[in-house]
Amino acid sequence: MSLTVLHTESSLGWGGQENRTLNEMLGLRELGHTALLACQPGAKLGARAREAGFAVFETPMRNVLDIPAILRLRRFVRDSRADIVNTHSSRDTQLAGMAARTLPRRPRIVRTRHLALPITSRFTYSVLPDHVVTVSAHVARYLESAGVPRDRITAVPTGIDLTRYVAASDGGTLRAELGLPAEAPLVGTVAILRRKKGHAELLEAMPAVLARFPAAHFVFAGDGPQRENLERRIAELGLGGSVHLLGLRRDVVNVLQSLDLFVLPTHQEALGTAFVEAGALGLAAIGSNVDGVPEIVGAGETGKLVPVNNPPALANAIVELLADPAMRQRMGEAARQKVATHFSREAMVNGILAVYQHLMGST
Repeated sequence: MSLTVLHTESSLGWGGQENRTLNEMLGLRELGHTALLACQPGAKLGARAREAGFAVFETPMRNVLDIPAILRLRRFVRDSRADIVNTHSSRDTQLAGMAARTLPRRPRIVRTRHLALPITSRFTYSVLPDHVVTVSAHVARYLESAGVPRDRITAVPTGIDLTRYVAASDGGTLRAELGLPAEAPLVGTVAILRRKKGHAELLEAMPAVLARFPAAHFVFAGDGPQRENLERRIAELGLGGSVHLLGLRRDVVNVLQSLDLFVLPTHQEALGTAFVEAGALGLAAIGSNVDGVPEIVGAGETGKLVPVNNPPALANAIVELLADPAMRQRMGEAARQKVATHFSREAMVNGILAVYQHLMGST
């Protein structure tokens, strides 16, 4: 049975959450289903979804009690004859959930939980939705501990379109772009510049790494509110010649395939799509032993795990992997195989589709 699935998102920005939503929409369309999006005007997800050929409905979502937004969403859900309304953030969950719940022909409501933070309202998990999907087993366990019924939670790990993550035969171009020697060790991360992503701890670890590998360079792909603080600390540590802030990049594959090692010492992460992307390109990774990260970065298997906010441990892990190219290659290949098996877009879409079909069968 072909389904019509309406995704809703109140966020205006672009990150792993929005990327996953767009990938779900693309995967559903490939399988013959109809995917729609309701978002706020100016949302980056809306622009990219429209660019990809999806119908996008825009409405302001000023707060969780925005009655005009509820009425507009209600009309759109009704007119689109959505079978499933899949919500993604707190505000759109309450608005779209109330809109869908008041229709005579009510669609099934799915809430996707993308974060590893404590929930602030059980209402949007245990009352409004028919089912909750989480991006990792860690988040599923947390929701159960917070009182959400276990039989109404399904973990569907985030997957990526593996056809986009194929390394070029001549490698990445980042060293040439930055004017670096071909043999310079290149360590990098791809993440929004927020405090919780751990960029500051990576800066603190760099002097110890550079003492062992003085030719090493570090790149941060991404932008965000911590950029000025990071620039200030780079200057204070005298790292200006070794650290490159690349800003927001759309050539993530090129950036990743230019690296020797991927590092993201995040403080909190529901899963970590950046680790999935790095693994798809055969990169060994260093991550924090927190939340859902160990579901991707298997310690000693696909990379190394370090304690949160521990620059000395982070430096030791980087030095160990830079000193052992054979270990990096072995871990990178294991990461590639793990991603292909468990974190493809096909696996994610099949998982979410199974939830949808189960809900439709229970009506």
